[in-house]
Amino acid sequence: MNQSLFDDSSPQAARKDGPPAPPTARGGTPLPERMRPRTLDEVVGQEHILAPGTPLRDAIERDLVQSIILWGPPGTGKTTLARVIAEMTAARFVQFSAVLSGIKEIRDVMAAAELERRATGRRTILFVDEIHRFNKAQQDAFLPRVEAGDIVLIGATTENPSFEVNAALLSRSKVFVLRPLTADGIDVILRRALADAERGLGASKVVVTDAAISAIAQFSNGDARTALNLLEFSTASAPEDPATGTRRLDLPQLEQSIRRRALLYDKGGEEHYNLISALHKSMRNSDPDAAVYWMARMLEAGEDPLYIARRLIRFASEDIGNADPQALTIAVAAKDAVHFVGMPEGNTALAQAAIYLATAPKSNAVYRAYTAAAGDAHAQAAEPVPLHLRNAPTTLMKDLDYGKDYQYAHDEPDAVAGMTCLPPSLADRTYYSPTERGFEKEIKRRLDGWKKIKAL
Repeated sequence: MNQSLFDDSSPQAARKDGPPAPPTARGGTPLPERMRPRTLDEVVGQEHILAPGTPLRDAIERDLVQSIILWGPPGTGKTTLARVIAEMTAARFVQFSAVLSGIKEIRDVMAAAELERRATGRRTILFVDEIHRFNKAQQDAFLPRVEAGDIVLIGATTENPSFEVNAALLSRSKVFVLRPLTADGIDVILRRALADAERGLGASKVVVTDAAISAIAQFSNGDARTALNLLEFSTASAPEDPATGTRRLDLPQLEQSIRRRALLYDKGGEEHYNLISALHKSMRNSDPDAAVYWMARMLEAGEDPLYIARRLIRFASEDIGNADPQALTIAVAAKDAVHFVGMPEGNTALAQAAIYLATAPKSNAVYRAYTAAAGDAHAQAAEPVPLHLRNAPTTLMKDLDYGKDYQYAHDEPDAVAGMTCLPPSLADRTYYSPTERGFEKEIKRRLDGWKKIKAL
């Protein structure tokens, strides 16, 4: 049974009559574990759900937490939040990891929770880390005790709960989404660790330059655990000044620790926009080499791969459109691949898509068509839909000539009727003008042919 934090055989038992002792540097405890926040105010980067006055914070502070699912990327504070709740609640608290525990052990805990509630009225909070590791049938085991109120379930997952958590269980829980930490948030955590003499590196003779802290914050890609592990490893391997005994970590030394250059990149600043602009314009200019280079610069510096995927999808419609309709399919497939396999394995799917888009025939005709139509939609009066295009499901609507004179295209020899489908004031407007490139050349041929048929 995996109850490493609150095991019945330990002083900090699952019955939890007091908060667990704070971790210290003794015994080789890793820095991320030692620096884990102990209070809600110490949690960084999740203000949208934990700021004073938010429902979740109020529930935690009043010890009224109900079943919740915490969904977010690694290193964003899911387990931390569960431990803070453990320290603040009067309920019996039990922690499991779905990786190491089986459903049998959890059934035993739930049976004990039922007895505890009947005997004392005391709730049991059951925290299941990586709850998506249990299949849907196994998750069913929680339902009876959740419905009876014997347990309050807190599940943590890195996967979308809509797909990975039993629908019945999900309907009885409130989902809270934890966001990836920003570089500024990671910066705060790193400096806190460097200053903390009790749990962090403050008692050590360590100096870390601002450039090195910034590089670690960028490299960690929103994962506080990764950032603190890298800080601990890098400072431990930094050279020591024989005269003072001080170890100094600067950017060149950090690059040796991570075995690659810390790339200059600010995901929220000018360099972010410079590089995505370079990627977009390289693809537009049909330069696959430049496109894959700028993409690699962004990914290797820690850019969110799904941000790049979104830009590729936009490019597929804006700059290629119907010149190669397959481009949008390729871009969406790359997004799905990255979401499915994660990083770094997903980098080749993004590169494949970028190279395909760069080498596809180009057309902005779809983009120009929508821009022009949107302009008219804003500038012109909202004209009513012509009567012949309206449905007439009732007798009254038929009496009002809804659908009158509508021409069913399939009844025509070439499956195109001569009626106009735009409002009268825009009847002569042309929004979509395909190019002579790629598949749009075929589309243009069709449109020209239909125009001749309609003119007869």
